[in-house]
Amino acid sequence: MRFDDSLDTVLSAEIASPFGAQSTWRQLVDLIGRGRTPATPETIARLQAIRAMVPPPVRAASARALATANPPADLVRLFFDDEIAIAAPVLRSATLSGAEWIAMLPGMSPAARSVLRHRRDLPADVGRALEAFGPEDFRLTSISVVAIEAISEVLPDPVAADVPLVEPVPHLPVETAFVSVGAIARGLPVVAEALRQAEAAQVPVQPEQKDGTFQIAELVARIDAYQRHRDDRPPFAANEDQPALFDLQPVQAQTFRFETDADGVVRWIEGAARAPLIGLSLDFAVHPGDSRVDGVAAGAFRRRAGFADARLLVEGQSDAAGEWRITGLPVFDRASGRFSGYRGTARRPRVDESAAPVRDPRSPAADSLRQLVHELRTPTNAIAGFAEMIETQLLGPVPQAYRDQAGAIRRQTADLLTAIDDIDMAARLESHALDLRAEHVPVGALLRQVADDLAPLATLRGTRLAIDAKADDLAIAGDERAVERLIARLMATLVASGGAGETIGVVASLAAEAQVVLTFDRPATLAAFGSEALMSIDAEAVAEVEGAPLLGTGFALRLARNLANELGGVLSIDAQRLTLRLPAAVIATVEQASSN
Repeated sequence: MRFDDSLDTVLSAEIASPFGAQSTWRQLVDLIGRGRTPATPETIARLQAIRAMVPPPVRAASARALATANPPADLVRLFFDDEIAIAAPVLRSATLSGAEWIAMLPGMSPAARSVLRHRRDLPADVGRALEAFGPEDFRLTSISVVAIEAISEVLPDPVAADVPLVEPVPHLPVETAFVSVGAIARGLPVVAEALRQAEAAQVPVQPEQKDGTFQIAELVARIDAYQRHRDDRPPFAANEDQPALFDLQPVQAQTFRFETDADGVVRWIEGAARAPLIGLSLDFAVHPGDSRVDGVAAGAFRRRAGFADARLLVEGQSDAAGEWRITGLPVFDRASGRFSGYRGTARRPRVDESAAPVRDPRSPAADSLRQLVHELRTPTNAIAGFAEMIETQLLGPVPQAYRDQAGAIRRQTADLLTAIDDIDMAARLESHALDLRAEHVPVGALLRQVADDLAPLATLRGTRLAIDAKADDLAIAGDERAVERLIARLMATLVASGGAGETIGVVASLAAEAQVVLTFDRPATLAAFGSEALMSIDAEAVAEVEGAPLLGTGFALRLARNLANELGGVLSIDAQRLTLRLPAAVIATVEQASSN
């Protein structure tokens, strides 16, 4: 199917569900961003219409995917109108002409323009245009009368201090709401008296008014004259010595202390610049080029354990920029036992050390495989969406025969998408590009959800799933999506291998090593295979089995084993059952942190 045909299918479809809106959003953004279809007004209008139906994480993922593409100006305009967390990746990486950027600036929010100010690859005319928005982006809000009264409360009483009362200087109406602090300060009694005394040392005292106040109009006029004189001064000549304002060498901090919250985000700094360090996460590196920690600190944070001499790289030009070695200890609340964050120190690396994070080289084969997966997923989603339209008769009445064929196509494309997702997961594991987050996954609810999803397959195979979760408050510490995919693929493989009248038991329990242990009964059809032979069953061996994994039982089990290792667990196989061990999370009834 050509990309133009898939685009026509997406544009002609009516959005019947949130899933349909998300699928349409991802496809259109990808096709437009990679230049495979023009950004017509109809296409942009469709994206604006369905944006409210697409969750922010999905929109953020689409924005990050455009970092490696070349989105047109209309698509960039669509994103900068979104939340700044979603628009920032597009604004950081989009490549547009100077005229296109300048045309967009008036419609941007101050936060969006601040992202562009940090770019060094924009044309000079765009930088000048951004400077024109400085008064609007950096202005202070007007100071209210309440604020003036609050300032007056901390100053001495003019009557008690024998300070003459002075009329506030009237403010002329201006076009903006900005009121300078100096204009307000001149109306305060103490400031007015100080100005009067300074003026009395140089010029005769102004005559006193009938109401007992003094005029300071002459002093204000002198200030205005000085400012005009300063603006009229010519610039430095070519042969004139200019002030050496920037001859000082930058000073680098050598140590600092830090504290984080329960999410691993740095909230307190002492000994170095705060701006580049506040908000830094001990979890995983977010974007290349940003300040980041290595896997030692990230792994320790996932286990709520201490770490020593982990690597930290801080970008920028502040005194905290450069390489660091950080050491941190976890802190737990004494009353509840809950993890509350880290406290630690940082130092510059020694001559024999390097604090640059170690990055494994990417495998070209894995990167090309991930690109192929992306190329397959887009047309497959389009086929699935068109088949669903036919099956549900969204465009009008359809004969039953065609509806049955569309249903078969939809089920087959769903199996194909599952296989594509498995290949993508394997490629990410191979290239160490899997983005994992520290979360708590309830075991009982997850097992029941997976069992409900596999009910049609179990009915087709005549197999029954028996779930036995020892405690409802049992939870796994790991990324929710990765844990769900691991358990779902493992149970689907076992159910697909089960026979008629067979029962596959699933038992969940908590081990003494702060691990969640899940045991799965082996179906009779897999009893004849050893552990290594079971991992080598290819797709051809189970091609005739209805409901079997599209890529084979062996591939599914190998993927589950590698994914379990990535989550900090292990998958073992013996003659009677499969045992999956994963790190346990905080138990709700005890409120104590796991020691693992």
